[in-house]
Amino acid sequence: MRNRFLFVLSTVLLTVGCKDFKSPKEGTDKVSSGKEALDAKALHPGKGLMERECYMCHNPKASEAHMIAPPMAMVKMHYIDSGTTKEQFTEALVHWLNDPEQESKIPNAVERFGSMPYIPYPEKVIEQIAEYMYDYEIDRPDWFADYLENDKPEAKNSLEIYDYTTTGNAEKRYANKGLGHALATKAQLGRNLMKAINEKGTQGAVEFCNVRAIPLTDSMSVMQNAIIKRVTDKPRNPQNQANTKELKHINLFKEQIASGKSVEPIVELQDNEVNFYYPITTNTMCLQCHGNPNEQIVPETMTALKNLYPKDKAIGYGTNELRGIWSINFGTNGQ
Repeated sequence: MRNRFLFVLSTVLLTVGCKDFKSPKEGTDKVSSGKEALDAKALHPGKGLMERECYMCHNPKASEAHMIAPPMAMVKMHYIDSGTTKEQFTEALVHWLNDPEQESKIPNAVERFGSMPYIPYPEKVIEQIAEYMYDYEIDRPDWFADYLENDKPEAKNSLEIYDYTTTGNAEKRYANKGLGHALATKAQLGRNLMKAINEKGTQGAVEFCNVRAIPLTDSMSVMQNAIIKRVTDKPRNPQNQANTKELKHINLFKEQIASGKSVEPIVELQDNEVNFYYPITTNTMCLQCHGNPNEQIVPETMTALKNLYPKDKAIGYGTNELRGIWSINFGTNGQ
């Protein structure tokens, strides 16, 4: 299904793919020396806007396999070359957001992630983010250098849709398939969550999760022909409570994350079925509903949480902590 990897751009950006990169504007990724330049970058309003609004889907810390949208550095490389002015770049961003259904300059991202929805951001917000992206170096994922090296006509496009029949052992194939199910579901939830936030703020996100998160996940289970769950040891909704086996995997993932070890999916094969497990970790956006009361969680949001979830256990998190895991069951289907 073309739109199974539907994503929402959490802030101002273009739908991008990964072929035919243009060279970045010479000097636009060069960081000026000196404390004054560093302070200016840190204080630029576009930096906070981009990190707060974009990184839910475009976080540069996301691994290449687990992106639900391209990193912002990739946007910059596609739309700024040696002849692009700041005004032209800003105009391109504004134009795209006003009509995201127009033909994409690089269609591979649409093919993988689906079409972006229309989100009416104020033009001032677009200008501030565009200015920051144009003038300063944008954080790049750890894998980005390898991507650039491999982005040649003869190389496999790293943003192509998952090939579940890729060569390799059965466990690797099923791990890829499980990740595909998780990504598709995460993208659908993220798109609807951002829509709720845009309409009603963080309280809208709380209401969305209360009413729609589990039904949407169940719908994705039907679409993906799998049983897809998000479970945790600290549930907000009691229906997300992990069972004994899932709790064991949660504890293992916590140990791996705390020690800085590389985290790989857990794949269990039994007869003609696969059980797949993978961690769900927190980022800054998550802390608006899962951080500390009166710090990241504002009083209005805390009131909504208490009203909708009287037995809530899902607060007190920091960034990059295990919030829960994907627990997905699907058939081998001869793969």
